[in-house]
Amino acid sequence: MKPLFGYLYLAVGIFSGIAANSFAKVSEGFTKPIPIVYMYLLMMVCLFCIAKAMHALPVGFAYSTYSGLTVAGVVAFAMIKYNQVPNIYGLIGIILIIIGVIMVNYLGRLN
Repeated sequence: MKPLFGYLYLAVGIFSGIAANSFAKVSEGFTKPIPIVYMYLLMMVCLFCIAKAMHALPVGFAYSTYSGLTVAGVVAFAMIKYNQVPNIYGLIGIILIIIGVIMVNYLGRLN
């Protein structure tokens, strides 16, 4: 598989991971069945795409990018949708996660 497809799978995995986590919130503690179904479907898409991305990209690169950007995306979604703004320590933590993703992608990449 070409690396371009790995990046595309990675992007779909990240966005479906953010969406799946968003439906987990909407399910209100797994009490609403429709959001639970969407969450499970999106999580399956997410895991499939991450597995495909790891086939074309280094595992550390793919998984660190997925996990870091998914966490940052869920925080951004919560800020926009639910007005859940993290305190200064939470913001510093998210910034450090993003810096870590950048470092792994540009400085710690394995061939």
